[in-house]
Amino acid sequence: MEQRVLGKTGRRVGVVGLGAWQLGADWGEVSEAEARATLEAAVEAGVSFIDTADVYGDGRSEQIVGRFLREHPDLTVATKMGRRVAQVPANYVMDNFRAWNDRSRANLGVDTLDLVQLHCPPTPVYSSDAVFDALDTLVAEKRIAAYGVSVETADEALTAIARPGVASVQIILNAFRLKPLERVLPAAEAAGTGIIARVPLASGLLSGRYDESTTFGPDDHRTYNRHGESFDVGETFSGVDFATGLEAVRRLAPLVPPGATMAQFALRWILDQRGVSVVIPGARNPGQARANAAAAGLAPLPGEVLRAVSEVYDELIRPQVHDRW
Repeated sequence: MEQRVLGKTGRRVGVVGLGAWQLGADWGEVSEAEARATLEAAVEAGVSFIDTADVYGDGRSEQIVGRFLREHPDLTVATKMGRRVAQVPANYVMDNFRAWNDRSRANLGVDTLDLVQLHCPPTPVYSSDAVFDALDTLVAEKRIAAYGVSVETADEALTAIARPGVASVQIILNAFRLKPLERVLPAAEAAGTGIIARVPLASGLLSGRYDESTTFGPDDHRTYNRHGESFDVGETFSGVDFATGLEAVRRLAPLVPPGATMAQFALRWILDQRGVSVVIPGARNPGQARANAAAAGLAPLPGEVLRAVSEVYDELIRPQVHDRW
């Protein structure tokens, strides 16, 4: 698999990673045996970067990844912190950082975390010198090797990129979320900041497997967060109305290269965007993990295809999401 440097971490990682939200069972139940098989399949397919968070399954995802990491110590594992408490800036202080850090290190079974990201904190946090001074201290103490941020908006990303210690920015980027291409990716590239593209398949919409009759389980965020009841609505289907997303996928389907799936096409589109370090699709089973990794082997998409994706976005998606995030 193609390798790229993950921003200021200096680490080289495969361009397709694995998002481990599903392994925390927040997308419906996933057994530990199936989670482990998924991790094994991903690594066998060339994945070397895994992204998790302390809140995924309230630590379950970190623990599963940690047990796997003991047998695969060369992997780069990123985690996130901050979503297990009330989302107020006052909670983003050193004492909490140490406590959250200790819990993640225990869950993952490591002394030093490869990369810790603030997990979509309140917007004022990105402008707090004290927050970033605290993160610098954690690096100096070798609790963490590097830190980054996960953001909801392009403006938050730009504020974070201006911070010299921010190694990476994780942001929603997919064929239904083009705004980061305008300013965020160029700014990150200029600053040497890595870009981790999350929600790459728009919560599965861009897999091409759904239609108007598709339903999701009651414990799946695609059921309970349709309108942002539990967290930012932009995290579920990238904030796109389900019916509109289905129509957009139908428009995109003729662009998929022969032999590729819609999901692989969507992942390849992200990898073709200059400045992207790694994309982190989730997977609930080994087949999905292998198929996602195979997207790295597709040829870059032709310019006319990239333009066609933008045209579909401009017509159907832009009015819903572009000014919001």
